[in-house]
Amino acid sequence: MTKTKAITVLSGGLDSTVATVYYKDKYDIHALTFDYGQRSADMEIRSSKAICEELGLEQTIIDIPWLKNLGKSALTTDEEVPELGIDELDVKEIVDETARKVWVPGRNIVFTSIATSYAEALDAEKIIVGWDLEEANTFPDNSKNFLNSFNHVLEVGSLYDIKIEAPLINMIKMDIVKLGMGINAPLELTYSCYMGEDVHCGVCESCIRRRRAFNLVGVSDVEYKTDKNI
Repeated sequence: MTKTKAITVLSGGLDSTVATVYYKDKYDIHALTFDYGQRSADMEIRSSKAICEELGLEQTIIDIPWLKNLGKSALTTDEEVPELGIDELDVKEIVDETARKVWVPGRNIVFTSIATSYAEALDAEKIIVGWDLEEANTFPDNSKNFLNSFNHVLEVGSLYDIKIEAPLINMIKMDIVKLGMGINAPLELTYSCYMGEDVHCGVCESCIRRRRAFNLVGVSDVEYKTDKNI
């Protein structure tokens, strides 16, 4: 039986990797990875390539350098990347401010629109994304409302029957780590850091959320994160 084709937006991070593996046996998946001039582009590409090799997925790396020139995100400029403590992750005023500092204008709108173009061209019926509840608390383009709205856009704006699948949309990071372990996702190949160094910095918001998730599950990220693998 022929599998339904799907496009996955794969950064090589924890969320997009678990979302991709969740559907690995159900769909015939083609991965898209974006280089938009972010600090971590090289590591994200290395990580996502290793993940695609592990999963046997075809991958297309898409350069969109113009996105770097929009806005003043700390992810794409020399602005200082905010550092957080674990005890600050649930303080709304703090995370709202850090979100503004790392916000890349329209990033998920751009990524999902490009994924739609690939889905139409490759006769794919699904677009897989790693949007989740924890990220949605500060990033509106990870929210269920955004998911439902974009799916509505696809209903009225595409000639084809395409739907975005976001299997993590109701999960926090702890749930995502648990799910990833349960479905044998290659968590050891994932890369989550904003800084782009070979080893996670451990202090940016993305690193701190990752660390807290593993701590809450009761396992060490070291068991799963071995940089030599990528």
